[in-house]
Amino acid sequence: MARSSEIVSTELPIHISARCKNREFFPIPIEEVWEIMEDYLFFIAHAFNIEILSFVLMNNHFHLIVRNPDGNLSAAMNYFMGETSRRINEKAKIINQLYGSRYHRTVIDSEHYLMHAYKYVYRNPIEAGLSRRAEDYPYSTLSRSLGNGRFNFPFSPDQILFNSINLTLQWINQNPTNENKQQIKKALKRKRFELPKAMRNNRKKPSLATELY
Repeated sequence: MARSSEIVSTELPIHISARCKNREFFPIPIEEVWEIMEDYLFFIAHAFNIEILSFVLMNNHFHLIVRNPDGNLSAAMNYFMGETSRRINEKAKIINQLYGSRYHRTVIDSEHYLMHAYKYVYRNPIEAGLSRRAEDYPYSTLSRSLGNGRFNFPFSPDQILFNSINLTLQWINQNPTNENKQQIKKALKRKRFELPKAMRNNRKKPSLATELY
């Protein structure tokens, strides 16, 4: 059941993240974690009608952008985190708490803000030093969208990517300033994504040939 303090949206994209307890790595190899995550992304997409827009799995956390037409995100994510935790612990032969806390969600109420969140999510492997280019990181829907592996769960067509593949990839891989990175991180910690006034003056969709943030 959703907490009363949460913002519930059935139309707007929502960024979701969850991290392992004490920032520890998942206790089994990441390729095995990915397979488990795929199983339950498949389930929540069908059982809860969750529309998956992007997903990136890191060594100790994940990022997910979804739409939630039925307004049942709390139930879907409680199931997803409970079952992925159970399966991962079962495979690792441990009984420890896996996730550090309940997942965090941020509602994204404009296309401009969605572009910020999209780039931030897909740049995570670059920022962590795991990949030189976002599209080369295997545990990401970006890589799968480009044909580097199969989708084993329903995935909404990536309209941002396929608007112009080369320009989109160039834009994602363009390194933002440290100040702007921090502003995006802060925005994704809020219940509703919001940037400082200086970063939100241009409400038009930015050209992918230029730096968005």
